[in-house]
Amino acid sequence: MTVAATKTKAEQALSRNFEAVAACLPGSGAVAEARKSAIGTFAALGLPHRRIEEWKYTDLRVALKDALPPAVGGAAEVSGGAIDGALGALARLDAHRIVFVDGAYSSALSSQADLLGVGITPLGASLATSSEGKLAREDLASKEAVIALNTAFMTDGAIVDVAPGAEMAKPLLLVFARAGKEGRLVTTRNIIKLGAGSRATVIEAHVDLCGAGPSQANTLSEVSVDDGARLAHVKCTLAGDAATHLGSSLVTLGAKVSYRAFQLTAATAMSRSSVFATLKGEDAKLDISGLFLGRGTQHMDTTLVIDHAVAGCQSRELFKGVLADRARGVFQGKVIVRPDAQKSDGKQMAQVLMLSPDAEFDSKPELEIYADDVLCGHGSTAAEIDKDMLFYLRARGIPVDEARALLIESFIGEALDKVEDERLREALGVRAKQHLGQLSG
Repeated sequence: MTVAATKTKAEQALSRNFEAVAACLPGSGAVAEARKSAIGTFAALGLPHRRIEEWKYTDLRVALKDALPPAVGGAAEVSGGAIDGALGALARLDAHRIVFVDGAYSSALSSQADLLGVGITPLGASLATSSEGKLAREDLASKEAVIALNTAFMTDGAIVDVAPGAEMAKPLLLVFARAGKEGRLVTTRNIIKLGAGSRATVIEAHVDLCGAGPSQANTLSEVSVDDGARLAHVKCTLAGDAATHLGSSLVTLGAKVSYRAFQLTAATAMSRSSVFATLKGEDAKLDISGLFLGRGTQHMDTTLVIDHAVAGCQSRELFKGVLADRARGVFQGKVIVRPDAQKSDGKQMAQVLMLSPDAEFDSKPELEIYADDVLCGHGSTAAEIDKDMLFYLRARGIPVDEARALLIESFIGEALDKVEDERLREALGVRAKQHLGQLSG
């Protein structure tokens, strides 16, 4: 006998909300059909829960008590100063800026200039005229409820197309700001394509403005890097103390490419960052690192699936966390080495500093290896501040609070050093230190 699972209040609301706003979402024809198919997939899957191995530490059926109404329509009117204030040190970067407010493109706040060999288009405008219905990897879209929801509800985002051999002289800063006072579900998607031999730096910043109401965000970035290209991809999730942020990255790498990613997560009530990366070309190099800084009852989940599909590729993952109060951090990292992926080199490490006995860290590193000639390893640690080191600094006249801060900054420094651009690294360091200052010991 088959027993149907009872739909939660949030699951029922998501299906109802789609029917209510489907006619207002951009795109018709194949796009509209893709949306309907996606919401059908979600209805069959339901919200991920602890009985699904990949979601055992982040049960959305429990975490999401209800679903907020989707944000549809134009961008709210906010000032450039408000955006700068939310970005903090990131606002001072010399970068091309594209801004989305409550899931809608804002031309008034964007500062895009003509870029030789680089096309940047708002996704919403493209969907309105597109005949393409397939927008995400079909193998994942049929299995991941969060990705299906993104396809169903997406309103806007950036399409970034870098021509073969082109090089972006300055970073591209994509700002996703939450401004409305009413609680909303904001769903965005980016499509980032680098042609062969091109170079680019793309920064995603998800922030809330002063006075913004609760939010549930679902954001997805499809990234494809062709042979010989180099992409630095940074994501900052600073979505607010009343925010749930579900982020997915689908990454495909060609031969001899370099993909360096960095994630900073802080000041967000509940976040889940999922990265699905496939190394499809030989001699590809992937490096993903990040920081998660939690306080109160914040919950931060980082889940990676790195697929070595061909021979001779290298992957590195390094994540550092600092947890205070009753915050909870999760790290799940799976490295898959396919039978033909000989000479694969994969290493991952997750390390957390616990500032409170009530904080929690769950770590599940995995290696799934089907080849013989490989070099793979993983590790994970959780520890308190070294009392001997703290005593050493205090014995030299350094006040206890300052000594603790120095030790914590030293701990996170290894991850920050992974960011090659010096100005970007400094800006991220400033933002990280601001949030570290809010953590209680």
